[in-house]
Amino acid sequence: MSDIFRIAIVGSGPAGLSAASRAAQLGLSHILLEKTSHLSDTIYKYQKGKHVMATPSQLVLRSDLDFGAGKREAVLDTWDLQTERNGVTVRKEAEVKKIEGTGDPIPGSIQKIVVRARDGSSETREMQRHAPPYRLTLSDGTSIMAEAVILAIGTQGNPNLMRVPGGDLSHVQYQLDDPAEYNDEHIFVIGGGDAGIENALGLAADVAQGNIVSLVNRSAEFSTAKDANVKALMAARDAGRITIYAECNTQGVAVGEITLETRDGEVKSRCDRIIARMGSAPPRAFVEESGIEFTSGDRLAFPKLSPVFETTAPGIFVIGALAGYPLIKHCMNQGHDVVEFVNGNTSLKPADEPILEAKFRDLPGKRSVDEWLELLRSNVSILEGMSPLQMREFMLDSNARFYRRGDTIFSRSDPGSSLFAIASGSVLVQVDPTNPAITVPIETGSIFGEVGLISGRRRGATIIAAEDAICVEVSRTAALKLQSSVPAAKRAITRISIERQLLQMFGSGLTKEDVAEVVENAEVVQVKAGQNVITEGDEGEDIFVIRTGSMVVEKKIGGKPVFLSYLPAGSYVGEMALLAGGKRTATVKAAIKSEVIKLNGDTFRTLLGEKPQLLEKARRDMAARQDVNAFIEAKKDSFSGVVDMYSSVATFLVEQGVGEATDVLLIDENLCVGCDNCEKACADSHEGLSRLDREAGRTYAHLHVPTSCRHCEHPHCMADCPPNAIHRGPDGEVFIDDTCIGCGNCQRNCPYGVIRMDAKPPKKPSLLNWLLFGMGPGPGEPPKKWSYANADPTVEKAKKAIKCDMCSGIEGGPACVRACPTGAAIRVAPEEFLTVARLERDDA
Repeated sequence: MSDIFRIAIVGSGPAGLSAASRAAQLGLSHILLEKTSHLSDTIYKYQKGKHVMATPSQLVLRSDLDFGAGKREAVLDTWDLQTERNGVTVRKEAEVKKIEGTGDPIPGSIQKIVVRARDGSSETREMQRHAPPYRLTLSDGTSIMAEAVILAIGTQGNPNLMRVPGGDLSHVQYQLDDPAEYNDEHIFVIGGGDAGIENALGLAADVAQGNIVSLVNRSAEFSTAKDANVKALMAARDAGRITIYAECNTQGVAVGEITLETRDGEVKSRCDRIIARMGSAPPRAFVEESGIEFTSGDRLAFPKLSPVFETTAPGIFVIGALAGYPLIKHCMNQGHDVVEFVNGNTSLKPADEPILEAKFRDLPGKRSVDEWLELLRSNVSILEGMSPLQMREFMLDSNARFYRRGDTIFSRSDPGSSLFAIASGSVLVQVDPTNPAITVPIETGSIFGEVGLISGRRRGATIIAAEDAICVEVSRTAALKLQSSVPAAKRAITRISIERQLLQMFGSGLTKEDVAEVVENAEVVQVKAGQNVITEGDEGEDIFVIRTGSMVVEKKIGGKPVFLSYLPAGSYVGEMALLAGGKRTATVKAAIKSEVIKLNGDTFRTLLGEKPQLLEKARRDMAARQDVNAFIEAKKDSFSGVVDMYSSVATFLVEQGVGEATDVLLIDENLCVGCDNCEKACADSHEGLSRLDREAGRTYAHLHVPTSCRHCEHPHCMADCPPNAIHRGPDGEVFIDDTCIGCGNCQRNCPYGVIRMDAKPPKKPSLLNWLLFGMGPGPGEPPKKWSYANADPTVEKAKKAIKCDMCSGIEGGPACVRACPTGAAIRVAPEEFLTVARLERDDA
């Protein structure tokens, strides 16, 4: 074709259609190129009958096409009709294979393309950029010329694949067209984003189809999915139509079977079909060959864009999902705006401008929205890898706040799981609760609050503004979404959290400069439940820091594994081989699914040589572990049966969930007389409802683990609480506040059955009235019959979640322990109880 179009639009998704309609309305010569036989292939491939959402609700639609929430078919019909009515020039079955400038070479504009092979090797080549007009070569050999090119091709054509054994089998698919086609199958949907959730809901919608549907999500939360989809998924789970495997990865696929890696170990399940909806990545090779640079070398990185969507290739623009904006309304607004920009309307402001102006209104200094976004992006390390467009979407879910010098940003023990980033100024961390004068500074560009983000614990310190400061508060959902969509941000948060964990754990006067090389060479490793981190007898000098989860330490004595100790998050192992030389002296394995920070042994040895205090601390820790080894060796003949019994009991406790507990109730059945004073005291301390079931639970030898909350390091119950009513107290207790709505999610998520749903019973007569006059049911939880008989018929009391709170705020500690007449009931931290040192104390 000899004509040169003013604009060529590649891709007819929501962004491309909107751009083409705007070009048609402005009378610009244009052509819309679509590689398939129909418009909007992404929406076309949605499952039949899918409800298409029009989020975010606060964002106005700016497009020559209509769009509102509705069925897939209705949306497509509307766009087909209006595209034709608007006079859009469309060419279907026109796949673009190459885009190249035909003008003069642009001086100094060289595109460096890095090609990476599967073996990790890479090759860099250079390509000279040429000025417009651009030649677009199609798959049929024909070409089209255009002064400007708008790429709206999305990323769905490049899905993330299942790279596990069996991931290429025929029953693994990456698309679901019609859920009604499948009947009486065990189907696993992999992926907790909107596409995965919607596919699972569609497959489970009609009970008559007989499908058994499971959804696998690698995290505990659904941070990238729309709230309405998450609520629908939970409702389907509650109705028994969908099984959810959270914090879970696929380990392997075979005909008729799938193997999953869960928090508690490996699970094999029947599986007839897998639908993998694990997201997608930009078609990097094609885009780079067009002269477009990406923000980084990460596979999931997006193209570098100006505020008007222009790439590093002059005259080529990128919009929609390829720009990092996957939501339909965002895409359509961009399609409209980019054509206005190409047509010279540079004064046009984006549709989200009023929302962002309101967010920045109270900050000091007169800056435009674009200036504020650039200040935040350039000053905050975790935001540097984001494009201006991604920054706009990010700030819709975040808030920028101004603090004057001395203002408290948050206080020690405050609830909160948001992340803070310092855009200007600095803050002080009050590290000693007894002396606020002892502080540690955090400078511009860094973050704080990451502990609450990672662990869900209450704030561990008070943070005050050291000077006038501007901070961005990032909600937990926005932070998780940021880490999943911007690899550079995830790396930055991980690096900072590692640095601070090392400084806090090792102390010894270390600074972040001291540990910089150690952090640079550190690696975060995922460890399956039961997997060895260190194996006795192996060579190795690396140090392992437990980031999340817990480990157990075992040593072979007389050919049998003896349980030495339990190591919670925040502990480290591996120093003995580094300091004393030789092979590993014990086996360290994960009690539950865990994360460890692997520190390079050579780098850590250099640090030890430079810091005598750290070396002395490491030697003390090593000496303590050597003492345990020597004790076991000395005692193996004199009471080997006791050692065997201890190891068996310790293994039993880990199997009962003690491996992820921070505080656990145990009952010595040699001492227990069955009086139930523990249950009665619990009920009388908590408005008549006991948080403890003494008889329930499992027993090994003389040790009983009753049904009572373990106060897990990473509580399952917190993962999906709609009103955010579950918190961790200053002493580690996990408790439920009065905002509980009784949805029951926490009860279903708890793997140990320690949460119950019940209504508060009527107030009982006093203990004195019961003793003297026989009034009321007496101590403990009242019988249901008494509660019903004495309830106020005019007041309906809703059931709420009930669980142990460790008697927080009650003087004297847990009532169950205080009420035990024989001392059979104890509450212990696993790291104190699960250690062979108890044998030494008992022996003494």
